[in-house]
Amino acid sequence: MDKFVVNIIHRPEMVPEYAEKVTGHGKAEDIGRKALLTESLDIFKTQQRCAHENGLKTTIQMTYASLFNDEAVALAKEHHEKYGDEIALTLLGLPCKEFREKYKTKDFCIWMFSMEDKKAIVRDVFEKFYERFGFYPESTGSYYMDAELINYIKAEYPTVKCAVATCWEEGPKAYHTCNNSWYTFMDGGPWAPWIPSKVNTHAPAANEAEDSGIVAIPHLSRDLLACYDGNGSNFGTHPQNVLRGMIYDTKTWEFPYLYNLIDQYRHLAKYNNGYSYNMMFVGPGWMNKMGRWEAPYELLLKSYEEGCAYYGKLKKEGKLQDMTMSEFADYYRQKKTYTEPECALWNDILYGSEKQLFWYCDPYMRACVNMDQGGAIVDLRPYAAKLEWPVGIGTEHIQDASYPFLIQEKYRAGYFTHYAGEGTVRSAKVCHNGEEVDLCLCRTKAHFSQNGKDRVLTLDPVDIEFEDLTVKLQSVITFTEGSSEIKIDRKIVEMSDPAAKVSIQEYMVACYGTTEYTEDMSSLKLRVDAKENSVDIPYEYKCREASREGADSVSCVVPPIKTKVTLSAEGPEKSGFVREGYAFSPMFTLGYTGKLHDKEVFTTWLKVERAD
Repeated sequence: MDKFVVNIIHRPEMVPEYAEKVTGHGKAEDIGRKALLTESLDIFKTQQRCAHENGLKTTIQMTYASLFNDEAVALAKEHHEKYGDEIALTLLGLPCKEFREKYKTKDFCIWMFSMEDKKAIVRDVFEKFYERFGFYPESTGSYYMDAELINYIKAEYPTVKCAVATCWEEGPKAYHTCNNSWYTFMDGGPWAPWIPSKVNTHAPAANEAEDSGIVAIPHLSRDLLACYDGNGSNFGTHPQNVLRGMIYDTKTWEFPYLYNLIDQYRHLAKYNNGYSYNMMFVGPGWMNKMGRWEAPYELLLKSYEEGCAYYGKLKKEGKLQDMTMSEFADYYRQKKTYTEPECALWNDILYGSEKQLFWYCDPYMRACVNMDQGGAIVDLRPYAAKLEWPVGIGTEHIQDASYPFLIQEKYRAGYFTHYAGEGTVRSAKVCHNGEEVDLCLCRTKAHFSQNGKDRVLTLDPVDIEFEDLTVKLQSVITFTEGSSEIKIDRKIVEMSDPAAKVSIQEYMVACYGTTEYTEDMSSLKLRVDAKENSVDIPYEYKCREASREGADSVSCVVPPIKTKVTLSAEGPEKSGFVREGYAFSPMFTLGYTGKLHDKEVFTTWLKVERAD
């Protein structure tokens, strides 16, 4: 039977995010205000009650502020003994009088501090935890934890085996929908649990040598389509996220979307050898007595009570197993191998669009395939580079913890652009007698299968109509575990004229970056490899192109992110090409052309690897 695992995580955040100004009713800021501390602890008790009444155990992530509160400490001990809750420690909730007096700052994101301060803060928080409980925690977390921070914690406090380590797709989209004020950029990581590498938290470890020693879980389980297209904070299994997104009936206060979202996570077991995961991580600030997100306290409470009740119902039916974070870490290491990928064929459950995305993540890449665009790859992160990316004060990336992309349709236009340039995408064009059709315009559906180490996405055939010819073409996309390659087969299933021949142009338009803004491309090097007469093009924004018949491969080295990306192909009359971009369209293009008769196949392989 499939196993659906859930982590429910609460934190007695004595000075919860957002809440001080609301509780203070316009008074001068005072994070020690008694009303704030009392209300926060009351909400924590309510959350715990909601879980326990439904037979669910929790992980209690003690905040630094809560470690100074005797009642919060006593509650954690009581619930550990009575319900089996885990007493853990979070690096969220740092702000309190004691913290501000010592560190003289209003910063609260642990990954943004200097490494010297990170170490000092970790020592303070962990030793205070030990003072109150007599042991060190087995799990910890934050919105994001950079690799240096994780490595330090694991070395100093080896009991830690699990951590909340990133918030999925929390980047420019979230920044813009927070009125350009939420300076936390961490796009490009896994959406489901993983073992982070020692070099970069986002990139999963490929083997024991790369293993950071912890199992990482995401901060919230997000809608892998609505969150990708829009602001992630509105689409998650955190019940108050759903209210913030106004995804409920304002008359009846019903929110079926929340349950559909949980069920779609359950469904992911179909693509991951019978295992699926979900988490709910809610701080007290979300259930403020003054209300939040245009919702009164009564609705906030209802959403949380009924969310817990749904998990409890699934558990009673034998469809869910609740675990603490440390229990889950042990289970995950027993269940998953390093190279085993995480897969998600995700359907729109909100807008009625029938849109479908496929997400793939392993130690070498994270990729997104969009069936609304004919199976185009619209997001690609080259984890194979295991890019060193220090974060925080004193580094080149004070706020930006994102893992860079090669393809990202939301930040670099994708197929649909309003000008003569190109956006990043991996697709193909079919051409005949001067007409061409891009598969990005051919909507389709996908079907998942697994064959040994291959995860196969078989797309429904699409019909392409030219003036004098109709072509039915099918795409099959194969991800082979451990290969760092994506194989794409294009097969002509049927043609109205069986004797006709069409041209196919497989292409990848790419660049690199973490935001919408272009980076300096001048260090890139394009190459066409051929048995004779190979050609190199150093990137100089000059619109140059090069092609070779029968080319062995076409590639680009991207030194700023230590990545080499390569296309190779097998098929009739193949010819490889590269194309340099220009200042107004600062991309690069790799591709192959070929000719196909009825029933013939053209195959390409996209490979990412580290380049030093």
